[in-house]
Amino acid sequence: MDVNFAPLRAWDDFFPGSDRFARPDFRDISKWNNRVVSNLLYYQTNYLVVAAMMISVVGFLSPFNMILGGIVVVLVFTGFVWAAHNKDILRRMKKQYPTTFVMVVMLASYFLISMFGGVMVFVFGITFPLLLMFIHASLRLRNLKNKLENKMEGIGLKRTPMGIVLDALEQQEESVSKIADYISKVKE
Repeated sequence: MDVNFAPLRAWDDFFPGSDRFARPDFRDISKWNNRVVSNLLYYQTNYLVVAAMMISVVGFLSPFNMILGGIVVVLVFTGFVWAAHNKDILRRMKKQYPTTFVMVVMLASYFLISMFGGVMVFVFGITFPLLLMFIHASLRLRNLKNKLENKMEGIGLKRTPMGIVLDALEQQEESVSKIADYISKVKE
């Protein structure tokens, strides 16, 4: 599988002004989910840069706890994804309630890290960057270029790190999954 890194989007596109941000429609979860997934795929390199800066600052202040926190989160996430692929009830929960699934992973990581100390490192170094990504992805309106890039990602023309993570969480735009299903049937 060939993995491509998405380009770094212009910062004035990432934070353009209040006219490109709007509160999501909380009554239409599917549309909100599509917006979040679309923005996570399109701005993934920008999110990585922002998270790397925050992680670097926290890691500089407390390197051991930051490394420990990162290892715990990766192991817990991997364990939950593996369990979700092998247990039908977890798989349905992950697909129907992705936010709940991520919250369970973060809570389990929190409790494991609290056994070792370093809770504040976990909060500021790992959870806060994820929260900022989610807030931005929820509020940022999509544009045409964003939608086109995500269609290419969804039908397998491009594979990016965020696309792989979202596939592991079984999250993708609804229309993209229909196109991908159709292409896989045509290939057969």
